[in-house]
Amino acid sequence: MSRFYFLLWGKWALRLTLSTFFFASLFTLLITASIYAQQGFVSLNSEVYKALFGVAKFWFAVVWNIALLLALFRGMKYIFNSCNGGYVLELFSCENDAKSELIEVVGLGDLVKVWRKWFMLIIWLVGAQMIFAVAFNALFSTHESIFDWFNIYVLYSFILVAGYFSFMILGTRCKQVRISRC
Repeated sequence: MSRFYFLLWGKWALRLTLSTFFFASLFTLLITASIYAQQGFVSLNSEVYKALFGVAKFWFAVVWNIALLLALFRGMKYIFNSCNGGYVLELFSCENDAKSELIEVVGLGDLVKVWRKWFMLIIWLVGAQMIFAVAFNALFSTHESIFDWFNIYVLYSFILVAGYFSFMILGTRCKQVRISRC
């Protein structure tokens, strides 16, 4: 069973990372190009390249947050109905328990209720990690501020760790999700 969770998490984490990076890069490129266009397409030289790189670097960190939310929602549909280590995570309809049917092709509309529960689970798990990290940092660090180390990339690593544990808990928290042998 642990092999199933690890394989499921590995595929999810890879897809989440690639999707987040792709969407963040795309949005950053569009924002940087629009800022360049607003400035009147000035001739490119080393100063302009440096300025465009600075703008892109700033916006990449900002847009990463939006891209992460988008990738979290889109990536949820790919964890269902794929065999990993002899088990499969299945999504069922939510009409009622007696008439619940397996959803063969999972669409984004089918995920809304499950995603909300899973997202709240991720939030609680990341919050617990934050408490331990802040306590550890306060006890063993010489920094003046407690949150000097915290940024979106640290939060992203916390989300990845929480994702692993959330898959273990998801089947018990949501009646629509079941694990079966394949």
